[in-house]
Amino acid sequence: MYSFPGGTGITRLTVYDDASPDGLASGTPHVHTASTEAYVVVAGRGVVQTLDRSGFRETTMEAETVLWFTPGTIHRIVNGGGLRVLCVMQNSGLPEAGDAVMAFPDEILGDPERYRAAASLPPGTGDDTAASASARRDLGVRGFLELRAAAERSDCVPLERFYARAAQLVQPRVAAWRDTWEQGACAAALQTGSVLKSLVAGDGRSMYDAALFTAKPPAGPERFGMCGRLHTYDLAPTSVTAR
Repeated sequence: MYSFPGGTGITRLTVYDDASPDGLASGTPHVHTASTEAYVVVAGRGVVQTLDRSGFRETTMEAETVLWFTPGTIHRIVNGGGLRVLCVMQNSGLPEAGDAVMAFPDEILGDPERYRAAASLPPGTGDDTAASASARRDLGVRGFLELRAAAERSDCVPLERFYARAAQLVQPRVAAWRDTWEQGACAAALQTGSVLKSLVAGDGRSMYDAALFTAKPPAGPERFGMCGRLHTYDLAPTSVTAR
């Protein structure tokens, strides 16, 4: 098993630069229910707004900033100019493969069919998809601002209700996520455990299969994601042979 280190996934993100309902250029506020996500800023500047049970905060983002947040942290990237980010995602990129719930208003979160309709985008990268992505983002901002206002009144009930809604929305997919975890991050950790067991015995045969791999660079046009236009790296390893 030769996965990318730790069974993580990576995506190149260009943050949306059009204005949302509160006048800020931003992505869609959302939460990951099972995975930690990290941002490595490669260009530009901005902030990430986050909300959890400890309250609302803003963290500056500029070139070489590295930050990460755990499951349950509602986050919204605000573009202050040319913001580009490398996203490093736990569990083989699960945050972009279903482990996300957007911070829509409660009346939408409480209805799975309405949520799915609001969260879906038409295929492609054309104007219709762009307009739908902006509308989805604006709906998420509306819900996020409601949650933020409640938190600033020290009212945690709306946030706790959001967490309950999010858990209910993802529940049908969790069994498949477990397979992703077992084949990715869990398998990588177990492989390291096996290697350490050999090394503590002075056995170096675990290094016999040493190899170099490359991954294919992102191809095609950037697709519309929650936070911006993105390219997800294909991390299926390609062996590099000696010459």
